[in-house]
Amino acid sequence: MGRAEERRARQRGGRRAAPRRRRSSDAAGKSGIRRLFTWRKILGTFLGLCLLGMGAFIVLYMVIDIPEGNADAKRQSNIYKYSDGTIMARDGKVNRENVDLSRVPKGVRLTFVAAENKTFYKDAGVDFRGTARGLFNTVAGRGAQGGSTITQQYVKNYYLTQEQTVSRKLKELVISLKLDREKSKDYILAGYINTSYYGRGAYGIQAAAQAYYRTDAEKLSVEQGAYLAALLQAPSQYDWAVASPAGRKLVKARWNYVLDNMVEEGWLDRSERDGMRFPVPKDPKPAPGMEGQKGYLVNAANAALEKQLVAEGAADSAKEAEALVNAGGWTLTLNIDKKKQAALEKAVRQQLNSKLDPDKRKVDADVQAGAVSVNPRTGAVVAMYGGKDYFKHYVNNATRADYQPASTFKPVILAAALEKGAKTQDGKPITANTLYDGTSKRPVVADGSKVGFAPENEDDANYGPITVQTAMNKSVNSVFAQMGVDVGMPEVVEVAGELGMETENMEPVPAQTLGSMGASPLQMAGVYATLDNHGRKVTPAVLKSAEHLRRTVKMPDPVGEQAISREAADTVTSVLTGVVDDGTAQRSVRDNPQRDGQQVAGKTGTSDNNKSAWFTGYTPNLVTSVGLFGEDDKPPYKQVPMYKAGGQPRVNGGGFPAQIWAAYTFGVMGQTTEFDLETLQGAAVEPTWTPSATQEPTKEPTREPTTEEPSSSPPPTSEEPSTSPPPSPSTTAPTTTPPTAPSTTPPGDGGDPFEPLRPGGDE
Repeated sequence: MGRAEERRARQRGGRRAAPRRRRSSDAAGKSGIRRLFTWRKILGTFLGLCLLGMGAFIVLYMVIDIPEGNADAKRQSNIYKYSDGTIMARDGKVNRENVDLSRVPKGVRLTFVAAENKTFYKDAGVDFRGTARGLFNTVAGRGAQGGSTITQQYVKNYYLTQEQTVSRKLKELVISLKLDREKSKDYILAGYINTSYYGRGAYGIQAAAQAYYRTDAEKLSVEQGAYLAALLQAPSQYDWAVASPAGRKLVKARWNYVLDNMVEEGWLDRSERDGMRFPVPKDPKPAPGMEGQKGYLVNAANAALEKQLVAEGAADSAKEAEALVNAGGWTLTLNIDKKKQAALEKAVRQQLNSKLDPDKRKVDADVQAGAVSVNPRTGAVVAMYGGKDYFKHYVNNATRADYQPASTFKPVILAAALEKGAKTQDGKPITANTLYDGTSKRPVVADGSKVGFAPENEDDANYGPITVQTAMNKSVNSVFAQMGVDVGMPEVVEVAGELGMETENMEPVPAQTLGSMGASPLQMAGVYATLDNHGRKVTPAVLKSAEHLRRTVKMPDPVGEQAISREAADTVTSVLTGVVDDGTAQRSVRDNPQRDGQQVAGKTGTSDNNKSAWFTGYTPNLVTSVGLFGEDDKPPYKQVPMYKAGGQPRVNGGGFPAQIWAAYTFGVMGQTTEFDLETLQGAAVEPTWTPSATQEPTKEPTREPTTEEPSSSPPPTSEEPSTSPPPSPSTTAPTTTPPTAPSTTPPGDGGDPFEPLRPGGDE
């Protein structure tokens, strides 16, 4: 039988079988994986886990009972210590008074529902999605989650703690469900508004009504209730008396959000809502033990601890971190040196406050001082001056960032130029010896075109060709405006951030070269401490350590990585010694009899309309930033000029601020020290030539200091006009020729960060 017949026979006998093939090893592996992970098995596993989770939750629900409330019983005082361990202060007793919900106007009750949980009257007491997200973030160590219901917040406030643990969150979930089943919504809402923390040491709506509006809860208006409800999101940040401009904007936005939600839910008429105006709270009442500077220091320490609790995931939000701190039981050791703190307070008292007489001059009541002193090697804030008295002025002037730093920003521009290797419009590298045109109102140029900015120098003085060193000494606006554009304003803002300034809202525009942004003495002390520390980033730290019965919080190292190169930082320090020895600070600092040969670097600053005046200076071992701020002493506390304060025509950075700085620094510095600088120029630049301002022919000319110690006698005078011949050919040529007249002058007055900028008058 042939092969064809055999094949036909097999086909007649049944189905033809396919020839066998050997499976490859890859095919076998894939087949094994398919057998192991089938859709049925995956689905079965998922359903099994769900059933297991449901079973575990049922067990938890049966095991966990609603505990006794703990809000009052476990509250303890916090203890605050100086760096040497001696006690600075203790916080006061708990301020709480429960009120029946029936005594709280219905509209006020609904503000809390509108703010925190619009579905409160409909839900089962739990936000399952938010809770699941919180559990996941806790396990992952992220520490941030969405909001929870009023019921859950009440359970956390009254029955549990603010700790961020899986077990606490599971307990919160179970207790919230049980409480919602067993108690009425009004019972839960009453508990919530009576146990929440509102700031100012006030727990509960009655204490809050008294603390913010000097009234009882039953007399609160809907507008006032909406503020208290908004306040719960961030009590310290939203307290109107101490809030920054940004904080005030946020709380107003939150207040509007609450009222708009009420309209949306049908709880408030639109016409009534449209007629409501923000109810500004009254100033806080004094708290025992917080008088003088202690209140500022305690609040600064609390803020630092709260920030770290959020950073390490111990609290989900600023609100919860604040609740943890105010629950008590903390021992906080500050970096504040007791002797230096006393010396700083004494310097402000003797050099400023003793010379202010509001009975003689009304403007004297508007002058506020703020200061921060930092060890540049450790980052420790060793002294802080927040204001006249915490009971009289609640905003901490040392940490407020709503006044312009003015010309104390100029070293940042130079640092950016050196760090980025920037060049002038003529392609010359920018160094301390580089020549610029110091003509007042000279239009700033970029790539051969004017950029629409022509700042005026102080007193409209013209300097002609001038070195960067002398321009820093004399604080010449036109030079640094051009330098900022030469570097590139985005690069200047970038370096400012690396040095420690808050740059989130800093627009990279030429007007910023005049220091028109907002900054605090704390920020500026950090910037100059980074320069003093040879470019290694210093973030000033008020808080040294924080311990609790159940935890120790590890504070971050204030000294970080290299922010800018050592050569760039040291070169700026070198240039800033010239400001002291031959510039705007020479009378108060250079010639101070207590100086005793101490090397000093620093910079003055005075805003155009005299709303702020600064001196930030440093020795190798201590950096101190002193700011004076004009603020109306009556609500709404607007920024005002300080002309004629203390009997002076104008409050300049080289006046009261530099005098405070010198009295404090030379009084606590100890052994005389010198800067260890890695720069070719030493301490300030060798003199090249001596320019003078054409508008002030009798004014002492700039004499660039050498590395030698300056004498106590004034520099020699010179009748040399600003049109003097240029320096020797070896010196860099001017970047541009001075124009005959300015082409543009920007608008504004430069003293208020919320007003347009007018250049000039900056020291």
